[in-house]
Amino acid sequence: MPLAMNREVFITCAVTGSGSSQDRSPHVPRSPRQIADSAIDAAKAGAAIVHCHVRDPETGKPRRDVHLYREVTERIRAADVDVVLNLTAGMGGDMVFGSPENPLPLNEKATDMGGASNRVEHVRQCLPEICTLDCGTMNFAEADYVMTNTPGMLRAMGGMMTALGVKPEIEAFDTGHLWFAKQLVEEKVLDPDALVQLCMGVPWGAPDDLNTFMAMVNNVPSNWNWSAFSIGRNQMAYAAAAVLAGGNVRVGLEDSLWLDKGVLATNAQLVERAVSIVSNMGARVIGPDEVRKKLNLTKRAPL
Repeated sequence: MPLAMNREVFITCAVTGSGSSQDRSPHVPRSPRQIADSAIDAAKAGAAIVHCHVRDPETGKPRRDVHLYREVTERIRAADVDVVLNLTAGMGGDMVFGSPENPLPLNEKATDMGGASNRVEHVRQCLPEICTLDCGTMNFAEADYVMTNTPGMLRAMGGMMTALGVKPEIEAFDTGHLWFAKQLVEEKVLDPDALVQLCMGVPWGAPDDLNTFMAMVNNVPSNWNWSAFSIGRNQMAYAAAAVLAGGNVRVGLEDSLWLDKGVLATNAQLVERAVSIVSNMGARVIGPDEVRKKLNLTKRAPL
């Protein structure tokens, strides 16, 4: 497929994530106030969308408490800058096995498995414009951890999101995830104008070499909107690659802690760097109002 560079680009900032990065940088936000403030700073720097997880305010460990999401939502929506809110719905599918010789019983302390309604409850109450839908099960970095998203669970969660009027952002970590996402559209679980995030370089999903990246890009239907990112040192290289291949950009502390070698970043600094890359490529960075029109989004108050 010939490359068709995107000339009108939106930037998503993935503010904090759910990885164990909270003790590796003082800039990783933990409390709802810190997460919201970091998201607001990212919006002021040029991010049209902020993608938010929540954490335990004391330990920084990932949580999925509705009251934490609600506080983040209310703080961002009360800010003096507009931004599209994207909440994760990827939590609650964490299955951690025992040892290789004794996989069962599961590691109960580390396992967090919720039902479809439970995993979407914060979306129902907070009504963000976008929420994520991780479209597959995969081995995810750690030795005995599986990110679990069965076809039945995804059909149920996707249907709930669509019924709520919240646009699912399909998180695709491999080509099979795109295959299933297209099936969800065919089944009318998801609307035809789907939104995709291509997640590159996450062990053990799609590696972030350009051949694999273009295989992912070529599997996205032409009437879908998409963004892409890579984790770690290739974060900014993928800002350029995504634009060149016709997509949009994601950066943020969820994906990399570093601005330069030895220099820890803030979310706003990562967004500023991405804005510079996009602008220097001759593309225009678009804002939240244009993104809402492009993606057919509805901004609403929490329940």
